[in-house]
Amino acid sequence: MILSPEIIAFLMIAGFMAGVIDSMAGGGGLITLPALMAAGVPPVGAVATNKLQSSLGTFGACIAYARAGHMDLKTYRWPIIAAFAGSVGGAWLVQRVSPSILAGLMPALLIAIAAYFTFSPKISEIDRHQRIGIAALSLLIGGIGFYDGFFGPGAGAFYTTIFLALGGLSLLRSTAQAKAANFASNLAGLLTMMVGGHVLWMVGLAMAVANIVGAQIGARLAMRFGSRLIRPLLIVMSLALTAKMLLDPKNPIHLYLFG
Repeated sequence: MILSPEIIAFLMIAGFMAGVIDSMAGGGGLITLPALMAAGVPPVGAVATNKLQSSLGTFGACIAYARAGHMDLKTYRWPIIAAFAGSVGGAWLVQRVSPSILAGLMPALLIAIAAYFTFSPKISEIDRHQRIGIAALSLLIGGIGFYDGFFGPGAGAFYTTIFLALGGLSLLRSTAQAKAANFASNLAGLLTMMVGGHVLWMVGLAMAVANIVGAQIGARLAMRFGSRLIRPLLIVMSLALTAKMLLDPKNPIHLYLFG
């Protein structure tokens, strides 16, 4: 599929904006997926190409957080591995059943996340007591990885909430660890879709360059302003994703609820 330079420029702008938002709060696919489909890319190709650009952008955000010392890959290696394995399972299953089976749960979960960050007490900027062990945390993160491979929207917000509410991490460190898990599940989804030959490489790589730049900016903004910036963005993106799912007639959740 050949796209004009103007369309590619439009997609790169979308990739940049998604990189900024995704590195802070997740939900960048809310921007890039509609942009790819508006450019005429078929749905499966749009999802596959979005995985390519988001994988590279998320990897760039991981590097920024790791260099600043906010990411602990050794302690949380098993949740990251679980996210990868879960995503492989989700991407395998989505090729055999309708995504609407799982999609029906997502608006309620996203609204719950928005409510948590809106009404919870002041979120700490330092780590707290971890409420569950690494094994249980890995199972939960693996479940979100499965969702990311199976359906996708909002996975970053789910990862962040689990690391924050149950993992005992500060909001900034939860965001950093969420990027590592999100990169793992994005990469797993990308590899699965590469086997099917659905990735538009030139478009995806062009968007990835812009996404990486945006992700670096977003990560630095998050590290500078902390919960003052991350918390409201998580609320806004959770509600925006919910509205997108409910109102878009092409989205599986809309078909699931309204037929």
